[in-house]
Amino acid sequence: MKTKKRSVVSVALLATIMLTVSCKDADKKSTPSAKENVEKQEDMGKSGTMGSEQNTSSEIILEDYFNLKNALVQDDNNKAQKLGGALAKSLGNLNRSAYTESQQVTLTDIIEDAIEHSEHISESDIAHQREHFKILSKDITDMIAITGSENTLYEQFCPMYDGGTAWLSKNEAVLNPYYGSSMLKCGKVQREIN
Repeated sequence: MKTKKRSVVSVALLATIMLTVSCKDADKKSTPSAKENVEKQEDMGKSGTMGSEQNTSSEIILEDYFNLKNALVQDDNNKAQKLGGALAKSLGNLNRSAYTESQQVTLTDIIEDAIEHSEHISESDIAHQREHFKILSKDITDMIAITGSENTLYEQFCPMYDGGTAWLSKNEAVLNPYYGSSMLKCGKVQREIN
């Protein structure tokens, strides 16, 4: 029920976001780039996340998500555990103040669920990490429907894993996080998110 409600709200919010995209482009000159956010994050500490008193942008969350995805692609359970914990922290620090009240409510719901799955990834073996990554990927996709992204993203899809599963990537080339080295290139680009 929670997922259905979130999906309906996400569709409504997506329409609103599409209407405001042109305003967002004008604001980009005054907001820091993803690279600047990552550099700021690195300056604040090498742990992979900002301190709990800091606000995080969605671009930093995306970087943590992509690092986790790459660890799963590489079949690296230990690295995925560490990155799951880092992602949980950056998710918890998402700055929601720039969004409408309705968007903030939806983002809070999405983030709570994403944190839960990130924390499970930080404590699990790789098979269980991949199960949680499936739902986490849906949460991150829902978050991006509200926050947008400074970069083009690729939603990729594997028809073999758990009846069909999607994930996000910065690159068009498919590298499957659900099967890693056993079926590395299984999947296709489902859509491009600008």
